[in-house]
Amino acid sequence: MIDNRQQAKAQAFRALHDEGIFALPNAWDAGSAAMIAAAGAQAVSTTSAGVSWSLGRSDGERLTREEMIDVIARVAATVDLPVSADVEGGYGDSPEAVATTVRAVVEAGAVGINLEDSRSFDGTLHSPDAQAARIKAGRDAAAAAGLSDLVINARTDVFLFQVGEPAGRLDDVVRRADAYAAAGADSLFVPGLLDLDVLSELTGKVSLPVNAMAGPGAPSVEALRQAGVRRVTVGQAVAQSAYSLARRAAVEILTSGTYDVLEGADDFGSINGAFSSR
Repeated sequence: MIDNRQQAKAQAFRALHDEGIFALPNAWDAGSAAMIAAAGAQAVSTTSAGVSWSLGRSDGERLTREEMIDVIARVAATVDLPVSADVEGGYGDSPEAVATTVRAVVEAGAVGINLEDSRSFDGTLHSPDAQAARIKAGRDAAAAAGLSDLVINARTDVFLFQVGEPAGRLDDVVRRADAYAAAGADSLFVPGLLDLDVLSELTGKVSLPVNAMAGPGAPSVEALRQAGVRRVTVGQAVAQSAYSLARRAAVEILTSGTYDVLEGADDFGSINGAFSSR
């Protein structure tokens, strides 16, 4: 049952896309979501790679829908913020599979999704029409579940997987953006594209707010804003750093017997205090 709080979160999350720019450091479990909320984030987005790693699996729809939804529900129950769920390709090629996933996301308490147009098993892309049908199924499922304001962030992997000739990729993304918008998408996610000139051209050609995926070496949030980007995520980058820290700390402890890598961590009380005591 959708309550007023979830509706309000959906509307607040939708409003973030209206103007300016906002950043979503990605979480991979309830604990990382709590830390991101404590940092002052306006919303939390999950990362499928980070969630998969936390459950001992590699990325790429190696988790079941149920396993992913369980983590999303824990995140949504932990933070009092809008939560957008990375549901990869929707856990099935068909529009019906996407609809099932969206219903589960809404029931879990999230108010947004990322939906990819690439297939996890071979990296090929759904045709624009096929992906539009999948997006429409998600849109209709959200409305039927009572959350018509669910934000669908339509991800296209044209640039990430270098699909087609380089000269034609921007036009391909624009065609897909038009089809996805008509089907009910609310924003366009283009991982693999960080060229500011191309981003400026893209944001000037599409009606949907554009989400860029950044990380070390990428343009700053301000530079992306000037290129017309409205939403910035970092994918698995924070989780990647956290797991790398765990490895480096273990190496130091096991070899030199020192603990220098662990310096700079938040104190126990600050972290513990970010969680509910119930």
